[in-house]
Amino acid sequence: MTYLNNPSRKPIISIAVVTAVCLLGNEMLFIVMPLYWKFFGLTSLWQVGMLLSANRIIRIPLNPLVGWCYKRFGNRLCIMAAVVLAAASTFSYGIVKGFWLLLFARCMWGIAWSLFRIGGYLTILSSSNSKTRGQYVGLYNGLWGLGTLIGMLVGGVLADLIGIQTATNLFGVLAACSILIVFRFIENTKERRPIRLMKRTKDFSIWQNKRIVSALVTGLLVAFVVYGVFASSLSKLIELQINKNVLILGISIGAGSLTGFIQALRTGWDPFLAPYLGRKADQKWGRLPILIIAILAAAFCLSLLPVKLPMVLFIALLLLFQLVTTILITMSDSIAADLAEGHYQVTVISFYTLFTDIGAALGPLVGFAMIDVFGIQSLYWLTSIIIIPLAVHWFIIIKREGSMAVLMKKQ
Repeated sequence: MTYLNNPSRKPIISIAVVTAVCLLGNEMLFIVMPLYWKFFGLTSLWQVGMLLSANRIIRIPLNPLVGWCYKRFGNRLCIMAAVVLAAASTFSYGIVKGFWLLLFARCMWGIAWSLFRIGGYLTILSSSNSKTRGQYVGLYNGLWGLGTLIGMLVGGVLADLIGIQTATNLFGVLAACSILIVFRFIENTKERRPIRLMKRTKDFSIWQNKRIVSALVTGLLVAFVVYGVFASSLSKLIELQINKNVLILGISIGAGSLTGFIQALRTGWDPFLAPYLGRKADQKWGRLPILIIAILAAAFCLSLLPVKLPMVLFIALLLLFQLVTTILITMSDSIAADLAEGHYQVTVISFYTLFTDIGAALGPLVGFAMIDVFGIQSLYWLTSIIIIPLAVHWFIIIKREGSMAVLMKKQ
């Protein structure tokens, strides 16, 4: 992968690596807290659910404010603040006890994640053009996703071997040390024109630009499906299909282990596959045709996944859907980045991350409510139906506008 040596990619790689390192403690928490919740001083399992979702909830009202911070203080200072918050929250997981102190720590991480995500998108915009943006989005998403993979796999093992507090202290030290990468590779760029909060102007209004609104809705639905419904219900889906342990290569594997393997597989191939798909979309395939095909493929997979299938076919369908989610995320992020070019890029990116956070937060809430009342089959079938109009909408845009070049024009 010699293309990683390209100077324009270094800021993207740098912020993705910093994000991945700071992500380790958060991902480890998803493994150890449901198992060792008494260690954290919790008294009920509902507190576990609240703590693991608090970081998403806090991001929803704060994303516009985080965007303003980037306009006011620039990339380097905001990323440094994100590292400090991430390191502090990671240390807190092993030190503080009780629901309210941990809730404060989770809110700190939620703010840090908003700073990382908006900073990542802005770095992509400043380092890319329309011919490289899809590749860079895939590279960024793939690299920071390694933090999820390592945090879940290594974090759980370390917690058992050396204890939760020692493991969180180790991840906290790594997060703090990543600030050296920020100093070395991330420039302190910021807007030099007067800071303008979103307001109507003669040449721009985010809510009157139908293409931008379409990109926001796409981000919301993709996050709802991928990070919300699928990620939160995958273990229940697998449990429904196998009922008991399944034998793979002579090894008995339960629903929890198979869920971890399926999730880890996507984060493992993303650093290689996502940049490749993004590069192909940049060069000749086009983002919208790939997005439409991926949405239809996702709807197809979602409609079949809750149906009783032979185990080999079920696992193959899961892997296909994981491939489709990589495409959906890469294309959705790339289209939003394309439309965010110009003077209002911080505003557009801030609202895009806001919409994706809303989708990710709504997914588990709606999903488990539907599972309790109607069952998991109804949830997946309804989700597949919901996303089909999105593919139809983008197809109409292609037919009406005639080319991707027209899509990228500013109103």
